[in-house]
Amino acid sequence: MRASFGSDSRGKVPGIPVRSSVLEPKMRKFVSIVVLSLASALSLGAAGCSKSYIPNTDVEDSSENKKVISFCEQYRHAVEDKDVGSLLKLASPRYYEDGGNTNPEDDIDFDGLKDYLTSTFVKTQTIRYEIRYRRVTFNENKKIYIEYTYSASYRIPGLKGEEWKHTVADNRLEIVADGESFKILAGM
Repeated sequence: MRASFGSDSRGKVPGIPVRSSVLEPKMRKFVSIVVLSLASALSLGAAGCSKSYIPNTDVEDSSENKKVISFCEQYRHAVEDKDVGSLLKLASPRYYEDGGNTNPEDDIDFDGLKDYLTSTFVKTQTIRYEIRYRRVTFNENKKIYIEYTYSASYRIPGLKGEEWKHTVADNRLEIVADGESFKILAGM
C-alpha cells in the first residue's frame, strides 16, 4: 500500500503519511542495528584514542615518562629542602647553563653551579617550589627535555630584613640518562 495524504474515514490525520509497507519493520530494524553499531564503534574509537596522563601533570602516562617525572620530583624536593648535596649529585659534571642569551658573563658550568648553591642559594630562608610538568621530549641525541611551569615562593635576606619573593615562570630541564637514573645538564 502506498502512503497517502489527506483524510478519510480510517482516522488518518491530514498531511501525515500513512506507512504500511511490508519492508518497513525490517528497514527500521536494519537502521537501528546500523545506528547502534556506529555509535558503539565511535565510542570505542574515542576511548582508544584518548590519552591518559600522569596525575597532576600534562604529561602522557608511560613508564619512561613516570621515571623522568619521578627524577624531577627528587630535584624539586631537594630545592625545597635546600639540600645542596643532593642538588649537586643530581647535576651532571657536564652541567652548563647559558642564561638564555648571548652574554657569556651569566653562563655557569658545574663549578659555577656549585659556587652559587654553596654561597647564594643557602642564604634562602624558606622555599616553596611547585611544578606543573607540561611536556617530556626524548631527543635523538639522548637528551631528555622536561618543560614545566613553576611557582616559587622564598624568603631571602634583604636590606630591609627578610623579604618574601614570589616567581611564576616556565622553565626547561635538560637531562641525560645515567645508569638507572638521570643527570641534569641544564635548567636548574
